[in-house]
Amino acid sequence: MTTVLVCDDAPLAREAIRRAVGAVPGVERVTAAGSGEEVLARFPIERPDLVLMDVRMPGIGGVEASRRLVAAHPEATVVMLTMGEDPDGVARAISNGARGYVAKDASREEVAATVAMALASKDTSAGRAARVRPSGSPPALTEREQQVLEGMSRGKSNAEIGRELYLSEDTVKTHARRLFRKLAAADRAQAVALGFRWGFLR
Repeated sequence: MTTVLVCDDAPLAREAIRRAVGAVPGVERVTAAGSGEEVLARFPIERPDLVLMDVRMPGIGGVEASRRLVAAHPEATVVMLTMGEDPDGVARAISNGARGYVAKDASREEVAATVAMALASKDTSAGRAARVRPSGSPPALTEREQQVLEGMSRGKSNAEIGRELYLSEDTVKTHARRLFRKLAAADRAQAVALGFRWGFLR
């Protein structure tokens, strides 16, 4: 039986996501939590196959909750929920073990695809979640693009990445644009997620 735990502090959003996930083929049970603390307390008991975690919540927040969850339970599969206003938060969560993200206002088809991909990436024989690489050959990244991607995975701003690499912020933005184009990424969070899936980040 495939089970999913949806965590969002907003009741209406939580219920909408719960319904969307419940309609995904193969998902037999969807439960809900209102905080990261609740997820951390319930996960060892319920052992859901997938946790959908809101990025921004009161208390410890979704980013820190996902970090603690994966650190304590490496087999946990976490996907972040976002409204798109916090790509750095999503990037930090992914660098700490989250498997990806999905927008709260995504269509049912997008939610279904994200849930299916996350569940398919579970390496059940090893008891750990494995990232699925996209099909085809990986894009060729320059050394600078790789360095910019690594900075993004640590939640660094363009200005901070520039200071680390002794580059101007505009130059970092140029590398980032080329990086997004090569990875077919819409934003930082998606670039980091794809970076992990392609094996550019570990």
